[in-house]
Amino acid sequence: MYKGPVATAQFFEAFLATYPPHDDRTVILFPPAVSLGAAVEAVRGRPDVHIGVQNLHWEREGAFTGETSAAMAAEAGARFCLAGHSERRHTFGESDEMVARKTAAALDAGLIPVVCVGETLEERRAGRLEEVLDRQFGAVLGRLAEEQVGSILLAYEPVWAIGTGVNATPEDASAAHTVLRRRLEEPLGRSGAHDIPILYGGSVKPDNARALIAAEGVDGLLVGGASLDPAGFARIAQVDT
Repeated sequence: MYKGPVATAQFFEAFLATYPPHDDRTVILFPPAVSLGAAVEAVRGRPDVHIGVQNLHWEREGAFTGETSAAMAAEAGARFCLAGHSERRHTFGESDEMVARKTAAALDAGLIPVVCVGETLEERRAGRLEEVLDRQFGAVLGRLAEEQVGSILLAYEPVWAIGTGVNATPEDASAAHTVLRRRLEEPLGRSGAHDIPILYGGSVKPDNARALIAAEGVDGLLVGGASLDPAGFARIAQVDT
């Protein structure tokens, strides 16, 4: 919940001045809903930079005051959406089933969902990493048709490493991504599973981005607080593996 429309326009002016066009990677930013229009306008002419929404409702319309549907987000210019971000799960109580319904609604509206999964510190200490990831992602897979699975992105967010300054090591990230990749092989096969990008998110900063993106099985980064600084985020976005 940062940056209204004016601040969003200022952010993109600074970010795009520092981040030249790249044809070998994709950058997606997720502004607050009230700033979506300003963000979409700011990236016109930059096909390498895309805009998504942070949240949506699974119904197309109805008596859901304060909510935004996937169809509305797409009409406003979004191409992506987050589903199951750790704050939505743990601060707002979204269940696995709600995340699955939002993912399906996004796909039905032509959006590309970034499905977020990850364990808490207590779950990690109990050795439940694989169980938690299977449960969270399994709920999404159970809601999608086989042909839809190939259209999603995944993000591993260890809750214990978000906003704490304690990031998972590259080895931690690789281990979790291996679990998710193996789960993807069930509907997609080995080859298809490797076509789905899996991002790592959790205290990503300019000084650790290179090591994380270079970790085996990590295809990209889901950046939190470090994305608020346009110069710092530009440094992260230009990191090479």
